[in-house]
Amino acid sequence: MIKKEIIASMRNETTWVALLENGVPVELYIEPAQEFCLVGSVFKGRVENVLPGIEAAFVDIGLDRNAFLYVNDVLPLQPQGKRHPSIKELIRPGQEIMVQVAKDPLGSKGPRVTMRVNLPGRFTVLMPTVNHLGISRRIEDEEERERLRALINRIKPDGMGIIVRTAARGVDGETLKEDIDLLCSLWRDIQAKASTVSAPSTLYRERSLLARTIRDLFTEEVDRMVVDSEAYHRKVINMLDGVDAGLEKRVVLEKRADLFEYYGVNQEISKALERRVWLRCGGYLIFDQTEALTVIDVNTGKYTGRIDLEDTVFKTNIDAAVEIVRQLRLRNLGGIIIIDFIDMSTEEHRNKVLEVLAEEIKKDRRRTHIMGLTQLGLVELTRKKVHPSLSELLMTTCPRCGGAGRVALVDEP
Repeated sequence: MIKKEIIASMRNETTWVALLENGVPVELYIEPAQEFCLVGSVFKGRVENVLPGIEAAFVDIGLDRNAFLYVNDVLPLQPQGKRHPSIKELIRPGQEIMVQVAKDPLGSKGPRVTMRVNLPGRFTVLMPTVNHLGISRRIEDEEERERLRALINRIKPDGMGIIVRTAARGVDGETLKEDIDLLCSLWRDIQAKASTVSAPSTLYRERSLLARTIRDLFTEEVDRMVVDSEAYHRKVINMLDGVDAGLEKRVVLEKRADLFEYYGVNQEISKALERRVWLRCGGYLIFDQTEALTVIDVNTGKYTGRIDLEDTVFKTNIDAAVEIVRQLRLRNLGGIIIIDFIDMSTEEHRNKVLEVLAEEIKKDRRRTHIMGLTQLGLVELTRKKVHPSLSELLMTTCPRCGGAGRVALVDEP
């Protein structure tokens, strides 16, 4: 049984939220007070240019950089085998369209947007532009999935889609309907505003980090939520009053000089910004993050084992599989990830390491796929990238080496 805790703190006008599992930090979220979350926010934008060569368009949504709109995020869902129209058949320069941010700006790239708007609630996600019904993959009980599917089929708005979230497990139909009705009301407000403003304009701002934490993280699976100020405590209680009043007793106020220091979060943040991570057994991991992908190398380090080489390698890889997933979540790494486990001679050990890796990934809320082993014995996986990684948020490129990690031994002539 995993003990889950949420630690929320205001530090230097910035909201910090950490999710702990069995006392160990596994996820971290940071939001400055003067900023709002782009991902999930809805804009009325103007198409600046259409590029058939890459089947994409750039859209002005009022930010410093234009947003990127790919053709697959414009199209309605097409039946398999039917020809997809090109980007220039769907939109034109100067056209005003409604878009939602799907990915934050990363590096030199602007945000990625989609015309398929998703509005998340406590128990469901409303998809007003597509007719679809989905159930969270984390609800594994088939009987419960069928119950929820039957309920949603009866209350789903015509022509719209609904995704049932993990928090809906065991929830009655009336509560689900109230959640959907609120989202439908929000969608009508967005449409009404869109009809009265010109592009570029903000139609809907995603909620604050604290509000999103209540909505997305603070479920029945969480044992308690710890805050360090009376103002935060009142906010959380007020938010829960309209969401799930039964969780109010799990909100704890602890006035400490540094809540993150007390719960060991600061130490884990420092480790997550380093290239090398030590394993419990004495082995270590090396993280190399590039623009294209992240490479993780596993080493035995100080661990020499007690039986033989194969046993030493196997135990190191098992420890590594567990820690790698935690680091992916804590560092918020996304995109293509390559893991170089230490070579194992037996098929049984290779399968067991992949099994442990897959089991740990089930704890991750971000969509992650293990692609399997390459011919070189490397494990490939992809993790959905939505926000900047921890290092991108808390660190900057070295002006001396330009991010290369190396400087010349002698000055150039």
